[in-house]
Amino acid sequence: MSVSCFDLSPKTLSLNEGRQQLLDQIASATPPEHQLCHIEQLSGKVLAEDLISPINVPAQTNAAMDGFAIQIPEGQGALATYKRVGSAFAGKGFSGVLNEGEAVLITTGAPIPVGANTVVMKELCTLDGEHVRFNATEQVKRHDNIRQAGEDLSKGQVALTRGTRLRPAHQGLIASLGLEQVEVYRPLKVAVFSTGDEVVAQGQPLPAASIYDTNRFSLIALLQALHCEVIDLGILPDQEAALAQGLSQAAQQADVVISSGGVSVGDADYIKSALAQVGETAFWRLNIRPGRPFAFGYIHKTDKTQALFLGLPGNPVAVMVTFLQLAQPALRQLQGEQNWQVQSLPAIAAETMRSREGRTDFHRGIFSVNTGGQLVVRTTGSQGSGILRSMVEANCLIQIPDPIARVQEGDLLIIHPFADLL
Repeated sequence: MSVSCFDLSPKTLSLNEGRQQLLDQIASATPPEHQLCHIEQLSGKVLAEDLISPINVPAQTNAAMDGFAIQIPEGQGALATYKRVGSAFAGKGFSGVLNEGEAVLITTGAPIPVGANTVVMKELCTLDGEHVRFNATEQVKRHDNIRQAGEDLSKGQVALTRGTRLRPAHQGLIASLGLEQVEVYRPLKVAVFSTGDEVVAQGQPLPAASIYDTNRFSLIALLQALHCEVIDLGILPDQEAALAQGLSQAAQQADVVISSGGVSVGDADYIKSALAQVGETAFWRLNIRPGRPFAFGYIHKTDKTQALFLGLPGNPVAVMVTFLQLAQPALRQLQGEQNWQVQSLPAIAAETMRSREGRTDFHRGIFSVNTGGQLVVRTTGSQGSGILRSMVEANCLIQIPDPIARVQEGDLLIIHPFADLL
């Protein structure tokens, strides 16, 4: 991945400014290489080229439901009685030619017999020996219940565009084209580490004034949900030289390097100075809460290219908020995904909420649908940036924009559901 040089931004940026600057700077980055991927393994991958349908889907004109296939001449209606002359099933059609006044028993998906142009649903039919009577001929319309060949996709049509993130429905569509494998972008390689002498690995005794490493595991899970290839670098000490070495080594293995902690203004926060030795920082302060300290830059590689660097805060909730709002859009863009945006929905506040004018706040929220069919949202309670339980209980983030200091019950807000990753 190659990123062009850019000016440093020492000022505090708004959320939109920071996100846009980040996306603008990586807009020229080359997506990962292509690789062939089998259909069973496509979920979550990003399509690397336009997918052209090699066939019509459906391949032949067929019945949309069970019933009887008949012929209705133009300008006429259905007869009351038809003679049954055969059957057509999915995978085995009727071999003869259907004439006016004749009917063929047909199942959903079976090819329409030659001469037929209408399927009458079985609920309107009564079979009497070799004859079929229609109970309500006025309900039968010419061309009813027929799916035309190529109605879903025609041969040569673009079925899926490059940059589409593939989901189960896409896999089904690809399978309908008879394709076993398609070209996708290789997984983005992302190196992750935590910093802080107070951070302790799981399974070790917990000294006084220490905490177990939490953020790295949240980040690994989020990255795996984005189908990234994760390189886990563990915990690095709060030492400038060690961090600079760790950043440099991580960049040689990865497209992106993400750290947790060490980007604040404390005396022992060395990420920014360490990054200055091996790369450059674009901005490191955002006017949001939680998540004010956020570093964005790049690290030089030995092959003269760069690895993107994202320095996330140390508080557990701030890590997840900045990942969802900033890291996620950047990673999706680097993966080659196109036209993705953070999902935003309007919801009515079910309670009063405090904020601070001049800063974007993200509260953890629980949204639901009220008896009137409207989305309503309430907070999870205490909103401290270290209260990870608030993310566990939430199903969305509530965004309170810069100009608002207090939200009243009944006010309209924007929420960001967790459906994509959490």
